[in-house]
Amino acid sequence: MKKSHPLRRVVLAGAATVSGIVLLLSLKPSSDPGAAQAAAGAAAQEAAQGGAGAAVSGAITGDASQTQYGAVQVRVTVSNGKITKAETVQAPKGGQSDRITADAVPKLNQAALTAQSADIDAVSGATFTSEGYKKSLQSAIDKMKASAGASQGAAGAAPVSGTFEGDAAQTQYGAVQVRITVSNNQITKAETVQAPKGGRSDQITADAVPKLNQAVVTKQSPDIDAVSGATYTSTGYKQSLQSAIDKANASAGAQGSGAQEGSKAPEAPPKAPEASKTPEGSGDAQAGGTFTGEAVQTEYGTVQVRITVSGGKITEAETVQAPKGGRSDQITADAVPKLNQAAVAAGSADIDAVSGATYTSGGYKDSLQSALDQAGG
Repeated sequence: MKKSHPLRRVVLAGAATVSGIVLLLSLKPSSDPGAAQAAAGAAAQEAAQGGAGAAVSGAITGDASQTQYGAVQVRVTVSNGKITKAETVQAPKGGQSDRITADAVPKLNQAALTAQSADIDAVSGATFTSEGYKKSLQSAIDKMKASAGASQGAAGAAPVSGTFEGDAAQTQYGAVQVRITVSNNQITKAETVQAPKGGRSDQITADAVPKLNQAVVTKQSPDIDAVSGATYTSTGYKQSLQSAIDKANASAGAQGSGAQEGSKAPEAPPKAPEASKTPEGSGDAQAGGTFTGEAVQTEYGTVQVRITVSGGKITEAETVQAPKGGRSDQITADAVPKLNQAAVAAGSADIDAVSGATYTSGGYKDSLQSALDQAGG
């Protein structure tokens, strides 16, 4: 990547409100006048403690929150520390969920604007969706605060460098997940960790993904065009890319507080709230630690794996989430112990699928690989 295309060119529109490293990896502020007016009379959400320079502007995507009926994910647009727009990136769909989502989501979005916080009431008849919405909204607000802290300390912060993996974005044809490599505030590499596969998806992915990766490096922003004939994949790609950029933003705050340059970005709150919040490792497999992989969606439910590493070896593997309900209970009870044992024995994600549990095995391996990536091995 040539130095003639610095990240700061992407975000000049926000220069009046966000300084330093945060600016370098932000989306442009919302220009929705109606939303801004709605938020103007609301109490401002504190973006950080103290400092007029802490005001944040930009689009921030919360982590996807898994519910009984599907994932819920919220994106907020912030202007001068106020939420001016709230929208859902993901929401339960199919069957009765379509009707419930159509009724509940606009109400939840409006409530977020009015309250300027995640302390909002659940919508009657949409308890699960409301709960997932509030968790994802809180995650977005947490990221907003982290960005504000980064803004305050940006003047003395080291340039951001490191590898940042976005959250997996679910599409109609499969999950899309993006990893970016940043060097001195420039995206030098973009790659897909997951992409739709099988049947015609193989051809579409093979054509679209290289173009999307190149577009990111060229534009230094998630504001890239969709690839013709790959609308769903392109949309999922951009969502996951935004998540990776949010994590890079958060790392700026950590560096401003004295974190070592090039250290892995601190993970945002886990996508799966049900999972215990284990501390992430240092990124060095030899140092050991506990690493929780990304939650992977399968046809029968979510699979998420946590590994414990010591001396560069996997000493324990466990499932944080696995398909449940009906026959899935039996399949999970049979397959998961075998998969955990195989992970420890192999020391990698190159393990055989358990007979009769193809989808669970595939999701397990993807999440295991994600955990290994975090461990640096």
